[in-house]
Amino acid sequence: MSKRPGGDSAERGRKRRAPRRAESSPQDRSTQDPTAPDPTAEDRAAQGQAPQERAQGHTESGRAGRRRTGAGSADGNPVQERATHPSNPRPRIGKQPKAPRAPKAVQAPRFAAKMSVGSIVGWTALSALVPGAAHLRAGRRRTGLILMGAFGALLITVLVYGLSFLGNVGAVARESTMLTVSVAAGIAALAWFALVLTSYITLGPDRLNGRGQIVSGIMVGLLCVSVMAPFAWTASTVLTVRETVKGIFPSTADPDVQPIKEEDPWNGKDRVNFLLIGGDGAGNREGVRTDSMTVASVNIKTGNTVLFSLPRNLQHVRFPASSPLAKHFPNGFMAELPNGGLLNEVWKFANDNPQIMGGKNKGPRALMDAIGHTLGLRLDYYAMINMYGFVDLVDAIGGIKLRVEKDIPWGGKFGTAGTIKAGFQRLSGEEALWYGRSRVVDDDFGRMGRQRCVIGAFAQQATPDKILTNFTGIAHAAKRMAQTNIPQELLEPLANLALKVKDARITSLQFVPPHFYTGSPDWPKIRRATVKALNDSAKPSRRALAAHVTASPGATTTPSGSRPSTPPASRTATPSQTPTRNGQSANNGSAKSLSELCGL
Repeated sequence: MSKRPGGDSAERGRKRRAPRRAESSPQDRSTQDPTAPDPTAEDRAAQGQAPQERAQGHTESGRAGRRRTGAGSADGNPVQERATHPSNPRPRIGKQPKAPRAPKAVQAPRFAAKMSVGSIVGWTALSALVPGAAHLRAGRRRTGLILMGAFGALLITVLVYGLSFLGNVGAVARESTMLTVSVAAGIAALAWFALVLTSYITLGPDRLNGRGQIVSGIMVGLLCVSVMAPFAWTASTVLTVRETVKGIFPSTADPDVQPIKEEDPWNGKDRVNFLLIGGDGAGNREGVRTDSMTVASVNIKTGNTVLFSLPRNLQHVRFPASSPLAKHFPNGFMAELPNGGLLNEVWKFANDNPQIMGGKNKGPRALMDAIGHTLGLRLDYYAMINMYGFVDLVDAIGGIKLRVEKDIPWGGKFGTAGTIKAGFQRLSGEEALWYGRSRVVDDDFGRMGRQRCVIGAFAQQATPDKILTNFTGIAHAAKRMAQTNIPQELLEPLANLALKVKDARITSLQFVPPHFYTGSPDWPKIRRATVKALNDSAKPSRRALAAHVTASPGATTTPSGSRPSTPPASRTATPSQTPTRNGQSANNGSAKSLSELCGL
């Protein structure tokens, strides 16, 4: 109650004025939107706030001029609310225009955590196997995906290119294929080196301390060398193959060899005949002695092979009418000499007498004519292997395994260097050489049988994986010791034929006493035995029930699979002379399986 005189009357007589609003500070005014409409009482009532409650906003100190964003309206639209203030008790309602936001600065990709030395090296190594992995880890997704896509396309290309050789493995022997592979391997080596290096740089090794940078750099350097090594080895191997092929196989056509047709490299033949010669070109001997002579007759369709072994002391061989030596020796090779005219002298005689042969280096041709006429076959090609170089060849494939029938002393005339024990043995190159050459306990015919086993064991055990693994050593050994007239154009079909021989049946026939005598040979009988062996080779093989070995073609077996105690009788010619005593190894004039003879 006012004590002012006449206060009540004055109050009643005077119009009551509304209380003035408190002046807001400049800071508060700056936070207000001047364009916002002033809400009415109805609007305030719709928001559930009474005017009296709004008027009491001046009691809430410290909240004047603040803005805060609400959780949103019921319909999902955000609603901005302004804290009440004595100077502005009516808040704005409804959806308000948003102020433009400042664009965010584009930052470089960050690692989730700082990478250690092991992480950087590990991701770099992974990128060598999966190109692009390190770039994805570093946040460079586009580059990583491009690298992965390129790597996938490369794998598909290599797979398709490799599958194209399945039906024609011999195509690997083409010079164009070897050049393509060597160039591609060189490019791949450089590409993988660059890939590993860029992957390492992308991972940011500069974030490491000094010691970490040195350690990771050394490890990645070793990794670069490691990834380049397989490609470098491939290129080097292929170039070695190319040089070896050029060094062994002639590029110019031999006038005595039929031309190679691309559509039919075998010129319509069912069989192809190779003369395999073991040359004994020791340093204390003049010229080359053909110590071992074997004809390999191969069925082109099946790969079944018959090995015909001719003794080195076969006397007075004849020559076909097309050979110059047929006129010079009408009664057989050196038949006028009492102890001469051995088969292993033909090569040297032809090379020493070019005036008779009509040219130089006609020894291979003369020997092929003599052996082919003896067997009744046309020999197509020859390959001579130096027996001492054969040591390196056997060592290159890790030795050969065969069955040794009895102890074989070797070294000199008395076998003082060592003894090859009986039983299944794995022979080194030197042991394999002396196993086929030792004269201590056997004559020439026994040596022939051992040489046949050595050749057969090498042919069966020189598998493609061993050849590829040790190809450099094999190539160098073959280049030093081999001589042949097989042209380079024949390598592709020859490689395909060699794969057939690996899985085919190999039989052997030796022309040795008591069925075949070397001093006075029965030439028609030798030819008949040759024809029979070839016909038997074409027949399906018969398996022994107990021993699980291939039975000899034409031989009879007992129900238990063992050989009969008494071999069937066969007529033989009575020899007039034999240069050496009869060997202990006898056969019935039929070819026998190397599995049975040599335990292969």
